[in-house]
Amino acid sequence: MQREIKAHHRDAIENLVRAYQDDEGFLAIIIGGSVAKGCARDDSDIDFMIVATEAEYNKRKSAGDLFINRRDLCSYPGGFVDGKIINMEYLHEVADKGNEPTRAAFDGAFIAHSKMEGLEKVLAGINAYPELGRKDRMRSYYCMSFIQNWLMGEAERHGNLYTKSRAASQLTLHAGRLILAHNRVLFPYHKWFMHYLEKCEHKPFHFIENINRLLVDPSAQNASVLFNSIRDFQDWGVSDHEAYMWFMTEVEWSWRKGTTPLEDL
Repeated sequence: MQREIKAHHRDAIENLVRAYQDDEGFLAIIIGGSVAKGCARDDSDIDFMIVATEAEYNKRKSAGDLFINRRDLCSYPGGFVDGKIINMEYLHEVADKGNEPTRAAFDGAFIAHSKMEGLEKVLAGINAYPELGRKDRMRSYYCMSFIQNWLMGEAERHGNLYTKSRAASQLTLHAGRLILAHNRVLFPYHKWFMHYLEKCEHKPFHFIENINRLLVDPSAQNASVLFNSIRDFQDWGVSDHEAYMWFMTEVEWSWRKGTTPLEDL
């Protein structure tokens, strides 16, 4: 394992490998989560994926048993290993059509044990940022940020606390996803969202500070500061009128196309 891993986490991984390496139903163990990403705390659990044979996977799936959770493999207080049972079909599907959070789950992931050839190549394909549709996604994130900034002003004008809170979180989400896409960084879902934004090399000055200020104090002023930071960062090629039109046709009228609006994805 060519990375810095705390000794007690390394021991747990070795125990995990010993527990399953001779099981004919399993082919490989992939370590993910905070340990793989290099940001594990002392009490972090070991997240893993274990690749099963087709027969083992189908048996487990039929029994509704696709998880492994064990405390006996960890020697540190509160420690446990937490794994999903997958098959090679799943890995190929992720590489072919997986969404960003699913791909991001493999960021930093490494193979702790394998009886298979070519697994490294499959994982490399999963970690590649999907270029197809990137510009359209960035346009959508910018438009949604524009609308949420406008909505914050409306919420403040009407004294609507719920809408202020939602506008703050939605503006944060879509402005952040815009910056992730700009940097070709996969969206890791919400738990790791801020961590990945902090790692982005290209972002507006004080971007993280502006986000935190808005979340702590949802207000039109703080929303405007965050939105203007991305608006001024570069020309995204979207006018205010086009942003309003996008929201009307792609969110308010999404039902006409039978698609899910961006804010619900």
